Amino acid sequence: MIGSAFAQGTDVPGDSNGDKIVSADEVAAAEKLAQEGKISADELQEIKHIHEKYPIEINDSSNRRIVIYKPIKKIITQHSTTYIPLFILEAQDKIVGVTTDAQLAYSWVPGMEDKPSIGEYLDLDYEKIISLEPDVIFTARDRPDIREKLEPSNITVIALKFAETGKFEQEFRNLAKLLENEEKAEKFILWRNDKLSQIEERTEAINPEIRVLLGAGGSPNEPWQCNTIGSGIHDAVTMAGGFNIVSEIPGFYGVKVDPEWVLKRDPEAIIIMNWGAGEEPSGLTGYDLKNPNAAKQYIETVLNKEILRNTSAIKNKRVYVIDGNLMLGSSTSYLGAFYCAKWFYPELLKDMDPETIHKEFIEKWIGARFGGIWAYPQAS
Repeated sequence: MIGSAFAQGTDVPGDSNGDKIVSADEVAAAEKLAQEGKISADELQEIKHIHEKYPIEINDSSNRRIVIYKPIKKIITQHSTTYIPLFILEAQDKIVGVTTDAQLAYSWVPGMEDKPSIGEYLDLDYEKIISLEPDVIFTARDRPDIREKLEPSNITVIALKFAETGKFEQEFRNLAKLLENEEKAEKFILWRNDKLSQIEERTEAINPEIRVLLGAGGSPNEPWQCNTIGSGIHDAVTMAGGFNIVSEIPGFYGVKVDPEWVLKRDPEAIIIMNWGAGEEPSGLTGYDLKNPNAAKQYIETVLNKEILRNTSAIKNKRVYVIDGNLMLGSSTSYLGAFYCAKWFYPELLKDMDPETIHKEFIEKWIGARFGGIWAYPQAS
């Protein structure tokens, strides 16, 4: 069932009767004001644009009806997975504040380091957000708590998750519609689908699939933090022709399993995801890293975990490190899948270089320079 509508903002240029719709009569009135020199030509053009294009309506990822009555000029996003779609749609300049998590994860994107902080992903600075006067804030799911704090300041809260591969196109088209950049969205979808088909054609017939453990663990007796169905991380491994051994456990990102449980299921490969500061492990991948020494050393610690020594993954030294943000969201999880597939089935993808595809994505669609350490060992 579709939730109630939320209307963006209060002041719509050209709207004189307060209904937030710019009618033909109101455009005519604006033209008269322009002739009298009371509004500028640019202001008149904006009013005409709003009359032609707005309101814009979508159902967001929480199935709430969202109505936008004027162009979105200022954006905040709470969840890390929404930043990449915004970059692809050329909305970097509209982002007026960023979480500390995203500032670290996307330091390689031009302009991100200079944007003001709005706190951490799970600890937003609401006073700072309100002071920046964004038109909208994007979240991963319906957040009544955020709506309660921000909607009184005329900030529209919109849920766009960008986690599950199968929902990417709908969510991306919704975002592009809100930003009036549908043409760019369709071009990227074609490019992305081409990459998806390349990897799916190679891996869809694999049987049996390699058994994979996703996540990381501390000391030998500590639980492993794993990722299951519903996450882009799970989707990436599945696309790569792997079987996620924790997929039978209900959950999402935060599934914990004991080393003994892992031993019984005998993974044939272990994927370690590197995260930002404050999460473990960290410092293994990064745009500014010049060598993979940290990742190499961490893999050695995993290979020496006493309880896991009898797994096929450890015996065959099939332990890999990859940047978590490359796997996390639906706008990049297929890139992570290329790295994983090359590790899992090197002969099957011998003519494909994941780093070349990744570089094309960074330079063509984000407009940044490719560099750093994203995965280890090199999957090429």
